[in-house]
Amino acid sequence: TIDISLWKFETSKYYVTIIDAPGHRDFIKNMITGTSQADCAVLIVAAGVGEFEAGISKNGQTREHALLAYTLGVKQLIVGVNKMDSTEPPYSQKRYEEIVKEVSTYIKKIGYNPDTVAFVPISGWNGDNMLEPSANMPWFKGWKVTRKDGNASGTTLLEALDCILP
Repeated sequence: TIDISLWKFETSKYYVTIIDAPGHRDFIKNMITGTSQADCAVLIVAAGVGEFEAGISKNGQTREHALLAYTLGVKQLIVGVNKMDSTEPPYSQKRYEEIVKEVSTYIKKIGYNPDTVAFVPISGWNGDNMLEPSANMPWFKGWKVTRKDGNASGTTLLEALDCILP
């Protein structure tokens, strides 16, 4: 993605506009434009071997995007741990938990409270945990967020989007 792109859809509670911001370092200005308009950031983290490590490294895009979102005033965050189908072994609970732990530690340092963040293991390619719970990850019992304005829980990325506070 070079420019930001928009997709609109409805959940049971909201009209949602997804602003897809570029993940590449050369297009950071475009990413800032998209992010500054958001109620919630959805940070998509690649679970593939090497991909996650590159993103979370000192100068990685995962870190930079999370920091920019928080700095730009986007205080609600959802983390999609994507490409669960390409972990070793596929759909690895251990890999998911390792990523959640490391991302939680980082987002806490920049100002997010991990207890208010839904972490969802997904495969965008296969649709796992996007709209419906995935049979490929029977170990995933769902996400929970705890916040002053009311707690929420669910299993899918769609349910996490539905629990955003307006």
